[in-house]
Amino acid sequence: MDVQALLPSFLQSRNLCRYEDGRIFILDRRRLPFENTYVECSTVEHVAEALSSMVTQGGGPLEVSLKTMLMAKDQGRDLEYSAKILSSARKTNRTMAHTLDALLSSYKKGADIYAEVARIFSYYDSCYEKMSDFGKNLIFDGAGILTTCFAEHSFLLSVKRAAMEGKKIRVYVNETRPYLQGAHLTAPALFEMGIDCVLITDGMGASLMRAGLVNLYMTASDMFMASGDIVNKVGTLPNAIAAKNFGIPYYAFALERSPDRELSLEFRSKDEVLYFCGNRITREGIDALYPAFDVVDKQYVTGVVTPIGIVQ
Repeated sequence: MDVQALLPSFLQSRNLCRYEDGRIFILDRRRLPFENTYVECSTVEHVAEALSSMVTQGGGPLEVSLKTMLMAKDQGRDLEYSAKILSSARKTNRTMAHTLDALLSSYKKGADIYAEVARIFSYYDSCYEKMSDFGKNLIFDGAGILTTCFAEHSFLLSVKRAAMEGKKIRVYVNETRPYLQGAHLTAPALFEMGIDCVLITDGMGASLMRAGLVNLYMTASDMFMASGDIVNKVGTLPNAIAAKNFGIPYYAFALERSPDRELSLEFRSKDEVLYFCGNRITREGIDALYPAFDVVDKQYVTGVVTPIGIVQ
């Protein structure tokens, strides 16, 4: 199966980011779906700043960081330092950190870094294919699927392949404040793939479950903890609790089970809550809080879709 061909255009590797002429060009997801613009980075520090500024998110930093390691090698930069600064840009993205650690380990043992990066990209494509093998079988004919934030490759491929089998599917997409990943990324991706989708606000999930419109909940997982708990975009937890209450299965997609025993959850700037599209949305002097991720206790998770199967 050609994984890349089934993905929406902005998720395909050649469009997500590229390394050419000694620079990294990162598709700016903050401007999608209205503009296809790239942020140009000439140093590892520039890339880390772009990752921290949410130029790309979800699985994007993994691909960007791997290509950045090639740039760092070509520039004669210290690779351990480069991996450290990239990993620290998005502390909750542990898959990126673990992959960079593995790349460094292979390089120190004599592996060619360019061949190793190519191998890693091929490996992850095979993971996405395997996960969508499992995921599409969880999606039944007539499914009304709720999703939160942007679940990317494995979820999108699962939905697409289920639809290709003739299953009738509708996906309800949370807008996902404050960056609107659902509105700017998930819904346009599904639309491009020919999947019936409906945009909703973040607080509507439970009501749609009660009404019988949603009968399946699926998200990505920024971390799949050793405890069985799931870490994902804030807003995932209340939907998981509601799904449990209404007897609706909740499946998360995770490339790996994190060996990390301690959580490093990201709190982002309160300005991202106080401002919307550059405009302040409340009066001066009012405070705000933005915990960017939820921890979803394993009791609310029906199963986790991984490359080796569904872990329950």
